[in-house]
Amino acid sequence: MSKSLVLAEKPSVARDIARVLGCHKKGNGFMEGSKYIVTWALGHLVTHANPEGYGKQYKEWKLEHLPIVPEPFKIVPIRQTTKQLNAVKAQLRRKDVTEIIVATDAGREGELVARWILEQAKCRKPIKRLWISSVTDKAIKDGFKNLKPGRAYENLYEAAVARAEADWVVGINATRALTVKYNAQLSTGRVQTPTLAMIAEREKQINEFKPKSYYGLQAITEGATFTWADKSGQTRSFDQKLIENKLTTLDSLHTGKVTEVKTAPKSQPAPPLFDLTELQKEAHHRWSWSAKETLSTLQNLYERHKIVTYPRTDSKHLTSDMRNTLMDRIKAVDIVPFRKAVNTLIRKGNPQPQKGVIDDKRVSDHHAIIPTEETPILQNLSDKERRLYELIVNRFLAVFFGSFRYDQVTVSLVIGEETFKARGRTVTDEGWKKVYDFDEEDNATLPVFTKGDVVKVRAVTVTEGKTTPPPRFNEGTLLAAMENPTQFMQGESKALIQTIGETGGLGTVATRADVIERLFKTFVIEKKGNAIYTTSKGRQLLELVPEDLKSPALTAEWEQKLTKIATGKLKKSVFMSDMIKFSKKAVNEIKTDDKKFKHDNVTGRACPECGKLLLEVNGKRGKMHVCQDRECGYRRNISRQTNARCPQCRKRLELRGEGEGQIFVCSCGHREKLSAFEKRRKKTSGRQASKRDVQKYMKKQDEPENTAMADALKKLFDK
Repeated sequence: MSKSLVLAEKPSVARDIARVLGCHKKGNGFMEGSKYIVTWALGHLVTHANPEGYGKQYKEWKLEHLPIVPEPFKIVPIRQTTKQLNAVKAQLRRKDVTEIIVATDAGREGELVARWILEQAKCRKPIKRLWISSVTDKAIKDGFKNLKPGRAYENLYEAAVARAEADWVVGINATRALTVKYNAQLSTGRVQTPTLAMIAEREKQINEFKPKSYYGLQAITEGATFTWADKSGQTRSFDQKLIENKLTTLDSLHTGKVTEVKTAPKSQPAPPLFDLTELQKEAHHRWSWSAKETLSTLQNLYERHKIVTYPRTDSKHLTSDMRNTLMDRIKAVDIVPFRKAVNTLIRKGNPQPQKGVIDDKRVSDHHAIIPTEETPILQNLSDKERRLYELIVNRFLAVFFGSFRYDQVTVSLVIGEETFKARGRTVTDEGWKKVYDFDEEDNATLPVFTKGDVVKVRAVTVTEGKTTPPPRFNEGTLLAAMENPTQFMQGESKALIQTIGETGGLGTVATRADVIERLFKTFVIEKKGNAIYTTSKGRQLLELVPEDLKSPALTAEWEQKLTKIATGKLKKSVFMSDMIKFSKKAVNEIKTDDKKFKHDNVTGRACPECGKLLLEVNGKRGKMHVCQDRECGYRRNISRQTNARCPQCRKRLELRGEGEGQIFVCSCGHREKLSAFEKRRKKTSGRQASKRDVQKYMKKQDEPENTAMADALKKLFDK
């Protein structure tokens, strides 16, 4: 009997599909039923070959070899996931498998994942496409009733291949040209270089900013403080003399008249559900987590604990076919932290989310991140996992509680010829804020005022301040800028600015964390506290890199053309011809440039591998020594920031040295040997910290490692 082979992108999705299709027999990398076999990838199982895959001569990085333009491109297995690729191939080659159903993510990259596997396996069997935005049982069943012919997605696949090949041609050639020309590890790419340029542009805005003093007035009465406003509603002026003259006039006046008391009902809807970027921003805001840290923790909640939905989503909305699953999700979180909110919703009978949460048009590949129908065992979660889960659940429950409502009262007080205003508010319905148990600190109630009241003025004072520059980027605000980089595209056409807004900015929700991580690991940016700074290396790189690679406009132009390829309006060959010309131009600019690159962080220590002087760099978690020779690659941590706190000032301690000689150092001057730290920790915890405890503690200070796929891709740019 012939069977259909279903190829999913992830094991978790494969399990859901297999359950719905009745595939209960487990095999090596697949599940089987009477009509279907379900197998899965692990994201990409296949990738582009490294340059040396096109000839041994490319193992050596030489300017005369550039640009490298493969014809045709080769795809090769990713070494770390070869076992699963072989398992998939074995199922593809079964004689009883007569058709393939592609069930990878419904989008450009999902199409690439599946088609590259089929190409690697040399599979020519008929293809059908499962195209769904969520993996509820109903969505899967409906999707299998409406399978599309594979040929309907040929253009989408062409667009995906075009994007991958263009990134390879431009990234590999420009990176090798810069690295060889200046004998330094200089990496560039379509997303990472504009991101670096945005950080540098923000620094320029800060450095060039000239603060201006501004002034205002306040009138203090019994029980309320009123703020001056001019006829246009402005509450501050840059004209100091004007304000001082007004103060002189008002000084002799000791009463004011209430000319208006306005009460306006206001409402504030619950915040939207989380997409990945919004969740990364919120976790950074609350706990200073890196984007990578949040994604790694979220991935555990999704894959290991199965209590949240797919992480790498760019949507804050749900699809209509999920409506009948919402009550099950609410009941699943009927546990201690959420029980009060859940019981309130269950008593309503059939709670509905606020308007706009369910919107099929605003869900592309995946819906918002929400809890699954699985009830978690909280004691099985780490502290980080629990905190992130609570953030997701609270945001989910909040959309069922209705708007936060209050009456805003505005009182206008005229003193002489000047108008002052005071505002207060009274909460009428806590709405979604009940979920969070907010204390309404800003629920400032005013005394009762009536129009016509004459009010005694105790004093009128001058207020003053200075304009401030835009803040430096942190990881949260940098993610937001990558998502919407339009403010850094002055001078570009409206069409390009609109395109990058519509296509989700620089990178994707799945890649932005890795891009930021890469900028740290190549030492072109560094952290001081939570603020991100460019390094000397980063600033020099921006001077050396071709101008076109620095602007987000390049991504917008690519997306315009890739969209045309996906809709059959442009040939991939035309796009790639342009990309090859672009790459050749970029390489030529780098080769002929007479600029210099200078390491200004050279230490007096020699590299133990090659003898050249080491560079001292600020890694994301502390200082490192790295060899300046790119071909050597030696690097060693010399200190790192930890989560251990200084017993005197409570700041984070830095750990320096190696082995038994390791010592904690604080900026306040406190110094403490690691052995002394262990003894102190033993006293405070009530038991001795074993070596394993200390190792486990220290391991927590490190960033999560890249995935196998990220490691494989990283090799393309690591020389």
